[in-house]
Amino acid sequence: MLKSILSITGKPGLFRLVSRGKNMLIVESLADKRKVPAYPHDKVISLGDIAIYTTEGEAPLHEVLTNIKNKENGEKASFNPSAAKPAELHAYMAEVLPDFDRDRVHPGDIRKLISWYNILVAAGITDFTPEEEKQAEGETEEAPKAE
Repeated sequence: MLKSILSITGKPGLFRLVSRGKNMLIVESLADKRKVPAYPHDKVISLGDIAIYTTEGEAPLHEVLTNIKNKENGEKASFNPSAAKPAELHAYMAEVLPDFDRDRVHPGDIRKLISWYNILVAAGITDFTPEEEKQAEGETEEAPKAE
């Protein structure tokens, strides 16, 4: 699901990939459902390609969003990230991802992460697990039985 959700530098919010045109993408805002073009000069990144630095490596964004969802019981985040102090943001992140790299994950990154989570929940997107992982889980559960 996160592969089709995009962040576009210079445009607020998150967008869903709707279609591909010649030399552009057609995207739809998750907030107001307006469709707009994204051109090759726009910096576009899929949320499925983002990871958060940890002390051991990186944690995929879908895992971090799932941890936030579990902490917040599927509701919007319990505090306003834009009004939070850096210490509060680091404390929140430590609850969600205890081994996050405190040197490379900045307060602005945490603010963006929480605001993305809020946008996704408001749009009704609460299943952050990639399709590949769901299929892999389904295959392991449906193993053939010995007779």
